[in-house]
Amino acid sequence: MRVSYEENEVKEMDTKILLENGTNELEVLEFVLDGNAYGINVAKIKEIIPYQQITPVPNSHPSIEGIFMPRDTMITAIDLKNCLQRGVSSEGGLFIITNFNKLDIAFHVDAVRGIHRVSWENIIKPGATVSSAEESISTGIVKLDNRLIIILDFEKIVTDINPETGLKTSEIDEMGARGRSNVPILIAEDSVLLNRLIVDSLRQAGYENLTHTGNGQEAYDIITECKTKGTLRENIQCIITDIEMPLMDGHRLTKLVKDDEETRDIPVIIFSSLVNDEMRKKGESLGADAQLSKPEIGNLVRVIDGLVGYKG
Repeated sequence: MRVSYEENEVKEMDTKILLENGTNELEVLEFVLDGNAYGINVAKIKEIIPYQQITPVPNSHPSIEGIFMPRDTMITAIDLKNCLQRGVSSEGGLFIITNFNKLDIAFHVDAVRGIHRVSWENIIKPGATVSSAEESISTGIVKLDNRLIIILDFEKIVTDINPETGLKTSEIDEMGARGRSNVPILIAEDSVLLNRLIVDSLRQAGYENLTHTGNGQEAYDIITECKTKGTLRENIQCIITDIEMPLMDGHRLTKLVKDDEETRDIPVIIFSSLVNDEMRKKGESLGADAQLSKPEIGNLVRVIDGLVGYKG
């Protein structure tokens, strides 16, 4: 990730965590908006650059500032201040250029404070400590040095602006009628909306024996309980996991499953907005059987079909 705070000053931020596997940690970039501290997973960031002049897009969403072209690539700029109902950003500040769900998006912020390495175990769910606007688009809160950093749900922000960037459930409709399958599938996904959409999509595709959890820890607790009872194969024959989740992330869950002789043969599918080249290498090194970007719900079904031997 390249960071440029001034036109003539470019420096590299240390992102060694991306080279480590299954540590249940992440690096959070802390940035400032209207004097408040927010965070984003470093794994989503391509580059940070000074504010550039943008071209407004007629009839666009109020949170879209416009477009600009760094290095001959057209990027949409989103005004985070507007998304958080804190007014409209003026010229200046920084653009955090991100890549997730195969999209390059720039988010306009006031300033950047630095990077913090934290454990998913220490990320708490948002509640009364944040405003209603922030709660609807935040995934968790980190407490550092007596201040709170609100980690924003950038996927939801983008999907709220343009629903077509979200889960493409129409792909399931295009599959038509399918036979029923009782193969037991365990799902770990912290987003309540995406959890429900994944479950609904898989049921529509014929998979009826589904157990869904809100994070990797909940999923692993079920795995451990099934091992203790000797009912592992009856209850879990495929695991679908997000990467970013509180308490335990998907990479840690994958490592625990694949390092255990009793569970290593269970297929693990990483289904996440973070599946880029770097994260794909990390998932492969952990033993993930497949890795798919979040919008690809149709491909998810096809991969499950292949891994569990669905015959239709």
